[in-house]
Amino acid sequence: MNENLDLLRSALAGVVWPAVPNDRGAPALAMQFQLEQTQWWPPAELERCQMQQLQLVLRHAHAALPFWRGRLDAAGFKADTIPGREWFSTLPLLTRADIQTLGDVLLSRQIPSRHGALTQGETSGSTGRPITYYGTELTQFFWRAFTLRDHLWQQRDFSGKLAAIRLKVEQEETKGWGPATDVVFKTGPCSLLNLRTDIDAQLDWLQREAPQYLITNAQNLLWLARRSSERGIRLTGLKQARCFGGVVADDTRAAVREAWGVGLADMYTAEEVGYIALQCPQTEHYHVQAESVIVEILDDANMVCAPGQIGRVVITALHNFAMPLIRYALGDYAEAGGACACGRGLPVIRRIMGRERNILVLPDGRRHWPSFPSGKWAAAAPVHQLQMIQKKRDEILLRVVAVRELSIEERQRLIAVLQDCLGYPFKMELEYLSEIPRAANYKFEDFVSEIEG
Repeated sequence: MNENLDLLRSALAGVVWPAVPNDRGAPALAMQFQLEQTQWWPPAELERCQMQQLQLVLRHAHAALPFWRGRLDAAGFKADTIPGREWFSTLPLLTRADIQTLGDVLLSRQIPSRHGALTQGETSGSTGRPITYYGTELTQFFWRAFTLRDHLWQQRDFSGKLAAIRLKVEQEETKGWGPATDVVFKTGPCSLLNLRTDIDAQLDWLQREAPQYLITNAQNLLWLARRSSERGIRLTGLKQARCFGGVVADDTRAAVREAWGVGLADMYTAEEVGYIALQCPQTEHYHVQAESVIVEILDDANMVCAPGQIGRVVITALHNFAMPLIRYALGDYAEAGGACACGRGLPVIRRIMGRERNILVLPDGRRHWPSFPSGKWAAAAPVHQLQMIQKKRDEILLRVVAVRELSIEERQRLIAVLQDCLGYPFKMELEYLSEIPRAANYKFEDFVSEIEG
């Protein structure tokens, strides 16, 4: 934070140093002071404090919500006992389908008054079935706290300009980066652009704005970087690219480095949960934000995955008393990681893999995460973009955006490359499109399986 100390906001006239924060800035800074300490705690100490906080969440859920009372009673919950990991792991998982079915049955009417007003939102519905979720001003406070932690971890210069390309915004420029920073620091401006803007128009806009930092969703960032390289646009002055809302593809980091000569910082969030993990400042893996969530990565037998194993992500939110989410299976998959060389005790997620619908199913029933970097298939045929839809265990619909219709040789070469990447000679039907449609939330998935079970 040292390089940004002169940008701290002071609430007192005649005092600029040391800055005296206002009533909103003081709690934000106090939280950062705590987070600066807790990130270095050993895992056992982090877990001890998590269990203390979890006890309060479980007590509230038991007292306020019949659904949770029945589930906790069946598991032998004792309100006066701090739960242990072994007992906690016996609680049934809460699924997205449960939330969709139960609806307001999961909404507490007994929220502690100091947690602030009730907030409501709806997930983007990437599966086509959004869920309605609830939080409080407290959950928003923690969302802002981890946003600020990310800025500080990555040592961003708050005086720079931020460009944000996302949904639910109009093209405009604001005076600050947003509520997470603006209550504490004086920042440069933030230029906003809607994500639905054409990619070439986005690049032209970025050239005019000349930001130091760029944030957009993961797939859009990849497309921007590739198109920027094609057009020879460098974005001089850019210090770092950031992304959210999707899986970072195998070649995204390399594409960003090639296009603009900068690194990429990713984050792992869920609208109904908040921050789950932030990219480590020294590596490309992710640190679970253990001060706010308990993350379990579980195999098919619901056992905790060892480092290097891939399993489904299960979240317990530690501060949401409006809609307690206890052992909530997001639908995501991730690879568990081991201890980090950076020295932080925060748990490690090595890779975010995606949703279950992004898993390739082989004819013999085996499943794995497909990888087909653009450097391989783009060299095989004049294809700008592709998407694979697995229709059957041995059949894939291959959607392509190509310069022109492929020759027989190019078609054969492209299919052979993709079959090699997937590890099986799938039958592939080619479909030419002028543009591959994105989902309602404007995320793009380059592989989707329609195989049941």
